Amino acid sequence: MTSNASRQRFGFFSSLILLSPILIGAPLYSYREHTYLPEPLHEQYDPVTNSPQISESRILEVSRILSEDIGFRTPGTREHALGEDWLWDQVTRIKNDCDDMVRRSSRRHLECEIWHQKGSGSHRFDMMGARLYKTYVNLGNIIVRLSNGTEASKEHSVLVNAHLDSTLPTPGAADDAICVGIMLEAIRVLIESKDWEPRHAVIFLFNNAEESLQDGSHLFSTQHDVAHTVRAVINLEAAGTTGRDLLFQATSKEMIEAYSHVPRPFGTVVANDVFSSGIILSDTDFRQFQQYLGVTGLDMAIVGNSYLYHMRKDVVENIQPGVAQNFAENTLALLLHLSSPPINSPSISSLTAGFTKPSTVYFALFGKFWMYSFSTARIIYAILLVDAVILVTATARSPSRSALTTLGKPILAVLFAFVGSLLGTNAIALLMRFILGKPLSWFRSEYSAIVLYGPAAILGALISQYPFTAVTELQAYHATLLIQSFLAILIQLLGIGSAALFFLNATSIWVGLAVTALLGLISVRTERVSLVTYAISSFIPLFIGTSSAYLTLDVFVPLTGRIGADAPADNLIATIVSIVGALGCPLFVPFVWRFQNSNTRVLNRMILAMVLVTAIPIAVFSVREPFDSMHQKRVYVMRTENITTGEHHLHLSTSDGAPNFEYLVYEVAKQFSAPAITEPSDNASTVAAGIPVPKPEPILMDWYNSDWDPMFPFSLFLTPYKIPLPVDADYVSPWSLKSGQNRESGFTISALDDVVDVEAGTRSLKLVIWHPGLIWTVIAFDAHVLEWNLDDEPPNEYTRHHVKEASYYGSDTWSIDLVIKIPSPPTSNFKATNSDSHVGAGEILVNFIGLEEEGMWPGKKGILKEKSVKEPGLALKLFSTLDAWIEKETGGKVDALLLGCVAGVQRV
Repeated sequence: MTSNASRQRFGFFSSLILLSPILIGAPLYSYREHTYLPEPLHEQYDPVTNSPQISESRILEVSRILSEDIGFRTPGTREHALGEDWLWDQVTRIKNDCDDMVRRSSRRHLECEIWHQKGSGSHRFDMMGARLYKTYVNLGNIIVRLSNGTEASKEHSVLVNAHLDSTLPTPGAADDAICVGIMLEAIRVLIESKDWEPRHAVIFLFNNAEESLQDGSHLFSTQHDVAHTVRAVINLEAAGTTGRDLLFQATSKEMIEAYSHVPRPFGTVVANDVFSSGIILSDTDFRQFQQYLGVTGLDMAIVGNSYLYHMRKDVVENIQPGVAQNFAENTLALLLHLSSPPINSPSISSLTAGFTKPSTVYFALFGKFWMYSFSTARIIYAILLVDAVILVTATARSPSRSALTTLGKPILAVLFAFVGSLLGTNAIALLMRFILGKPLSWFRSEYSAIVLYGPAAILGALISQYPFTAVTELQAYHATLLIQSFLAILIQLLGIGSAALFFLNATSIWVGLAVTALLGLISVRTERVSLVTYAISSFIPLFIGTSSAYLTLDVFVPLTGRIGADAPADNLIATIVSIVGALGCPLFVPFVWRFQNSNTRVLNRMILAMVLVTAIPIAVFSVREPFDSMHQKRVYVMRTENITTGEHHLHLSTSDGAPNFEYLVYEVAKQFSAPAITEPSDNASTVAAGIPVPKPEPILMDWYNSDWDPMFPFSLFLTPYKIPLPVDADYVSPWSLKSGQNRESGFTISALDDVVDVEAGTRSLKLVIWHPGLIWTVIAFDAHVLEWNLDDEPPNEYTRHHVKEASYYGSDTWSIDLVIKIPSPPTSNFKATNSDSHVGAGEILVNFIGLEEEGMWPGKKGILKEKSVKEPGLALKLFSTLDAWIEKETGGKVDALLLGCVAGVQRV
């Protein structure tokens, strides 16, 4: 099997040149696989067969109408209601066209049903480590069901879901209007396909309250009559505007098998493992269906260019051509397969057991979709480990004695290389952040982090080899094969499907060694490996590593712009680069020892060269700006009127750790802050209208900072500033009853059905919140709640509670039924944040805040141009000026979320 024959030895650079087709070709091929999209189709019907087909043009027209003609569809706004009305008109027309088609064809077994669901409810929604409660009033969903008209077909249904609403700062062309268009287009194609008669019904849920923390999907799951028939869910989402739709959650073997039938699969168990781990602080409607319906399903999303996720520039012109076509054709293929599966294929009728933890490995590789069970994975990974041991023993220099006993040092060398890589990249991350003051310098380009941290990863791995001598190339190769094989079986035994990555790497390394051993290309005497071995062994790891790098950086680099100023974003990205680098280049250590000898001369030269190479990107990135007009900094601005104190403030914050935000805040204070009441002092260093004002300083952000409750608990990741605003002396608040306004415009909290049971030590009441003209109201209070109508398990302690509301446009009242324990002694935190810390027995001090429905910019900027409406509020007037100032001051590098708020505190 092995040969001691001499062979041509190539130097370092000549070896790289000979391997360049692999080193360059694998990343290029994986990039093509990562980015490939079909040509968009514009015609509704195939010009050759005249059969209906997906039309991207029609999908984007739906997205354009919703995001541009109607606009920012934030739950509770007028635009939110207009979007729902528009969609109801569309599905009503679809219903009529379907009925006419069925009447004209007596042999067609098809029934189209529609519902416009309205309802109210509440649910617990824990997120980001915080306990949170949601209540909603008169929200709506629109539902379409296609079946063959029989009860048997309606007994087991597949649900496909997209949300109609958009969130506060975005028109939502991609998130999620494009998916609404995909569903409407899928309905059209299914109805117009004359041979399609579903054995299982398809339910299309256009839910109109996902961005308010999944109220719409909760409403359907808990209150709609057909919800109990759902056996599987396909959730369509968008967190970006480019690239292929990613399957990032799959929760049963049957649904993964169904996904294997889509024309262009793009998913991996790794994405499923990452998302389910909670590392990504995000969620979808899939959570509600899983929790309340107990069903399995698929969660798919557009994730490329997620810089525009929840941003103003989420508009149709920024959606890449082919994105909608690809997503829609994959979705249609799933619906065709699940509604009318082949005779011998799994059916959704078998999914009556509900959701169970998935146990299937799956991944797309070389344009094919691969899947196998965890039990199969354990068997084949164990076999691979045994085969690896056998091959190592057979190709070792002295197979007559245990070859494994000589591999202790080589194994440590390989492990040290990975640790050195991590240390190298993270050292550069710390240097950029704390020494050079240039964190997030890679932000505006997803893959530029590889340029900055890649050389440092190599440098760290090289330095880690200093402690080792007399390690041969073949020994390092053997050690790498054993480590990769061992990690595959170990990680799989822990129930983590991502072990497949190590299995694929180990298999490739095993094949390369076995083939070249059979060809006599392994020098047993000198313990060296042929370049042919590297050529065979490296393609799949490079393909997997670069594919993982593209996808991971696509997701995580933009994500670092919204994970908080204190988060170690640079170290996170540096670590990702190290991991994907180790995954893509597992044979780095054997290749180094190919040219190394015991006197470390070659290693020294390599290290010196990499020091120089590492310094170049550091110098470049140290003068690089992290943001530009298409990769913007997120800034959150709230103009708040406190109707209890009469104060007006401008609150500013950001969710990243990039430098110079403080400077922007100070400049805003100069331009817009109220003059200081006290005499100038050392801390009065900013100037407004020539008069010194207090220099803004960051304020404490915790559970008791109710200024930011509309964004709680995301607000806990922010570093906020607070700037006092000037107000005319004759200003009369339209929100306070103290000003003499009537109840039609006041923001009040009151207690009804109020009963104190002294003997039982309880107080029961209905807490009523009246908020005309305000949306997304939030209340926060301290109490020991024994019972309430939000759920059956309130915290069994005196603690802080946050309750958020979302209601349909014009719905101005909501309530909570409470039974609280008395007396309720205030906590130390409560005393520290309230000047009047004494609360009477059973009394509740409630912080409240809400968003002005007509005070959000740019969603409501049209009000300034309309002559027939009432005078714009203070928030809108300020934002029109402030937004233009920010655009000019930052050169378009900031996307500001501008919200007008009304807040206060009331004892009940």
